[in-house]
Amino acid sequence: MAAASNQLSEDQFLCSICLDVFTDPVSIPCGHNFCKNCINEHWNTSDRYLCPMCKKVFNTRPELHVNTLFSEMAVQVRQSAQQKTSSSSSEQQVSKPGEVPCDVCTGTKLKALKSCLVCLASYCETHLEPHLTKSGLKRHQLIDPVENLEERMCTKHDKPLELFCKTDQTCVCMLCLVLDHKTHEFVPLKEEYERKKAELGKTETEIQQMIQKRRLKIQEIKHSVDLSEEDADREIAEGVQVFTALKESVERGQANLIDTIKEKQKTTEKQAEDFIKELEQEISELTKRRTEVEQLSRCEDQLHLLQSVQSLKAAPPTKDWTEVSVRPSYEGTVMKAVAQLEETLSKEMKKLVTAELKRVQQYAVDVTLDPDTVHPDLILSDDGKQVCLGKVKKNLPDNPERFSDCVCVLGKQSFSSGRFYFEVQVKGKTDWDLGVARESINRKGGIALSPEDGYWTIWLRHGNEYKALDVPRVLLSLKSRPQKVGVFVDYEEGLVSFYDVDAAALIYSFTGCCFTEKLFPYFSPYVNNGGKNSAPLIISPVGVN
Repeated sequence: MAAASNQLSEDQFLCSICLDVFTDPVSIPCGHNFCKNCINEHWNTSDRYLCPMCKKVFNTRPELHVNTLFSEMAVQVRQSAQQKTSSSSSEQQVSKPGEVPCDVCTGTKLKALKSCLVCLASYCETHLEPHLTKSGLKRHQLIDPVENLEERMCTKHDKPLELFCKTDQTCVCMLCLVLDHKTHEFVPLKEEYERKKAELGKTETEIQQMIQKRRLKIQEIKHSVDLSEEDADREIAEGVQVFTALKESVERGQANLIDTIKEKQKTTEKQAEDFIKELEQEISELTKRRTEVEQLSRCEDQLHLLQSVQSLKAAPPTKDWTEVSVRPSYEGTVMKAVAQLEETLSKEMKKLVTAELKRVQQYAVDVTLDPDTVHPDLILSDDGKQVCLGKVKKNLPDNPERFSDCVCVLGKQSFSSGRFYFEVQVKGKTDWDLGVARESINRKGGIALSPEDGYWTIWLRHGNEYKALDVPRVLLSLKSRPQKVGVFVDYEEGLVSFYDVDAAALIYSFTGCCFTEKLFPYFSPYVNNGGKNSAPLIISPVGVN
């Protein structure tokens, strides 16, 4: 085996991770070798199981086995390297600045190889020999050479610090045990050392897990950025497509407007030409008659004049041009073109809102009503999906979550991140409130529905008055009465939107909201209004519209 190792260079037995001679070398499936601890630590701190040499990725963590033959050869190489190091160090074992000198050497101080925690002294290779051979000294605890061993002595009793006082959390000597800390709890330094070391190991593991979680979070954020980029590209493409269509529609409307006006102008010019031609014809005829009249007026033959006058009277009358006009009317032409454009824009807007509603419906959540928050006048269905005003006030416990004066109820489910959507049937009602509310809202006495007080809601009053309860309140003009209302929330974006589900129309959006608490769905069927508003609010299952 020694002969074999001599034929191999030390470089062939260096771990590519620690760059030292292999310790417990193991082979992984791709054929490369590493120290067992090195490859384990590498995989513990990595997101994937890959070979540091060839970068081959393994789906599962490979099982490691020590390569016995390779290990023996590595031991031979390590021993040979140590002999070389020992031989070279023996020539240069004089203590240098910054190195721990031997406490026993006289004259020239040699470099210490070990320090003894029992003797509180450091020894060179020669003076360390008794600690390695004599049975009494073999039990002493040796460590790598350190300076200031006196710091390991009790400053009060000048004895070695051998115990740990758990009461005072400090290292003490044997005299401290019987004099200053006699009622305290003690353990040997080694025991406390092992415990602390185990704690540090646990802490290291926890930190490593925290690092791993944060690395995963980085990957998650990067993935979110990639998805966001894809979303942005899609939105840009859709936006360009829509605005291109709108631009073409505007240009087409403008061209049609110009063509209409020009066509009217051409018609006017043609009419004017016809009128002028007819007028010129009449002028020609009138000129001819004027000549005849002029000639006849000069005639001195009485009989001829009287006979000719009768024929002049029989001439056809000319047209009455008093009311004739060729000025065209362009009033309403532009208005009509704009109305057509508005109709086109309305159709495109309808398409956009329909697509948007389909997207938000993908974030549908299952919402049920919370009986711990419901006002005593309200009745909930057994499945927690319907609420209406009852005829008799129930005797319910006045817990902190319950509304005391306002006839409303919250959903059981709360949301503090992400996006969520739910739909509520409002068919047959003349009054209702819908929206979301933060957890810390006031539930006792009168409440004010506004974002400042933690409510983002819309309502219906008197059957036709819709308002968004923003600051200030916004009167809404809706083309149709919603039968089913969709509520969408994007927590991080600070957005709350309401949709008329059947008409696929946006009712209102609260934007720029700052959410810092849990949000709960909010419902109020309002008062019965003499039976006109007795229909319940119903949380409906969401189907893509």
